[in-house]
Amino acid sequence: MKGYAGKFLDIDLTSEEIEETKLSDKILSDFVGGRGLAAKILWDRLGKKWESVDPLGPENILMMLTGPLTGYFPGTKSCVTGKSPQCNGLVGSTLAGEFGVDLKCAGFDGLIISGMAERPSYITVFDEHVEIKDASPIWGKQGRETVRYLTKKSNDEIKVSHVDYGEIKEPSMLYIGPAGEHSTRVAVVLSKYAHAAGYGGYGGVMGSKNLKAVVAKGFGPLPEVHDSEAMASMYNTMSEPAYERETFRRWGTGNGGYYFGAGTSSEPIRNWQEEWHDIEEYSGDEFDKFWAKKYWGDFGCPVTCLKLAVLKDGKYAGDICDNPDYELQSYDGTNLGVFDPETNIHLASLVNESGLCGIQGGAVLGLAAELYQREILSEEDLEGIKLEWGDAEAFEALMELVVNRKGIGDILAQGVYRAAKRIGEMKGLDLMRYVVQEKGMAIGGHGIRSEKDFISHLIGYACSTQGGDHGSQARYPPLEGGELASILHDSAVYCTFAKSVDNEEIFRFYTTITGLNLSADDWYHDKALRILQIQRAMLLLGGPDVFWRPKIDDDNPPRFWEPMPSGPFEGKTLDRETFERTRTEYYQAVGWDENGVPTSETLTTLGLASVDSKLQSAGLRDLDTI
Repeated sequence: MKGYAGKFLDIDLTSEEIEETKLSDKILSDFVGGRGLAAKILWDRLGKKWESVDPLGPENILMMLTGPLTGYFPGTKSCVTGKSPQCNGLVGSTLAGEFGVDLKCAGFDGLIISGMAERPSYITVFDEHVEIKDASPIWGKQGRETVRYLTKKSNDEIKVSHVDYGEIKEPSMLYIGPAGEHSTRVAVVLSKYAHAAGYGGYGGVMGSKNLKAVVAKGFGPLPEVHDSEAMASMYNTMSEPAYERETFRRWGTGNGGYYFGAGTSSEPIRNWQEEWHDIEEYSGDEFDKFWAKKYWGDFGCPVTCLKLAVLKDGKYAGDICDNPDYELQSYDGTNLGVFDPETNIHLASLVNESGLCGIQGGAVLGLAAELYQREILSEEDLEGIKLEWGDAEAFEALMELVVNRKGIGDILAQGVYRAAKRIGEMKGLDLMRYVVQEKGMAIGGHGIRSEKDFISHLIGYACSTQGGDHGSQARYPPLEGGELASILHDSAVYCTFAKSVDNEEIFRFYTTITGLNLSADDWYHDKALRILQIQRAMLLLGGPDVFWRPKIDDDNPPRFWEPMPSGPFEGKTLDRETFERTRTEYYQAVGWDENGVPTSETLTTLGLASVDSKLQSAGLRDLDTI
């Protein structure tokens, strides 16, 4: 098939066996790439025993995948996935950077990694030269030091193997920090310095496999496409609107720290106790005073929405991070009671360096702070930390405990859901009212009570197959976009921030690349639904430590049923009757029964008989079970 390199690397870290694997054109056509293809591979390999597979054990499969649009569509990403240690389902977690392009130019569409290395290791993919190498010199090292080491060492090796090549652009890499090395459930996989695949906890999966990084450098061209002239023309046409997005080009999401508080009342403030603020000092104009690089674009990006913030003096001198983007402005800023850009940049820098997830990591810090505020956690519980809102040094100290899984940090490293359950057992209290999560994952920094955020769907988080992922929201009617459209983005694997066209244009671009016709009807009624059903089955099967019950767990966090406490939407809340009606209508529209389980008819029609059989044998069609 055009647009694909045509093979994958299948790497067993336990045996150190490296093989090339090919998938049929039908599988590639049906499941596309990225998130969709991962669902197919994981189900075929682990589906029969899904609920017994430990996401942080050697049996789990970690994948780093491209899609057919990777490298061709304006803006490029890669998809990192496997069984998630947060939701125990599958999360297609994407991140920007050239890794996917280098992988394709090296001749591979992705890596399928299983087992556990005997010692700290990293993988290099330099065209057909693939090796597993010793990562002991950088095990325990933070972000910048890891990138410097791997860049220099890889460049030196490439110069030996490609003597006549000339000047070499640095290779691409995906790597983890200490948070991942300690197998925390709130660790990310990083790219470059400030890109991260956060949702899913796949940094912890990499760490559990003793895998520090994967470095890729491809010296060949991107795979051949069906119609290169049409592709070039469409690329230019699709890029034009992106050039005109002046506000987004200037700030990216980095103007959100003020806007989503003051404008839409949907920002996490002090662990979601509030969602509104009107502090103008937390605006994009104040953040961009610290930017050292104002237009940062990855391969083929016409938007260049990322920035680079550097603190050049003061007590945090030397700290570097991205914008910070909105999610870090919110979860590592307002969520912790921090409302000044400099302190937020400092905390965001610590998050990047340690490999902690800005959302999931920030959420557990915020949860701990509210439990301290309410005198549920004491200074003794917190290893002597006086965890006051807005105290950067206190949060920095607690972050270190989480990253290294020491003391209370070992509990918080499990993420907000599991931490609240464990602390609740210790204190003899039900703490779930303080946890804003969905299926084990802290939700994105976008509340739904005001219904003014771009994420304003009552069932958006509750019915998503990716739990708290704000980028993969359920929506009714489903054919208007929502999660079925997100599956398209994550499977074709491209950056939606660079997407300035409707999905019909994406379908045409897919055809230009692959030569295969793809219509909206094909996608929404067949391919996307097939992927959705597998993800839903995996989520419901769950295990081994947590199992979700649709009647109970397909719901919004308790705090979202409380009235808004302040701001222009004070007193507003969600309507339970409308929510339950919409949820039922969504279930029916995507082929699930009244209990939220994919029906036999749906699965049979989509060619997923093995999924149907597994749901039946696991008791998920027993009303008393679910």
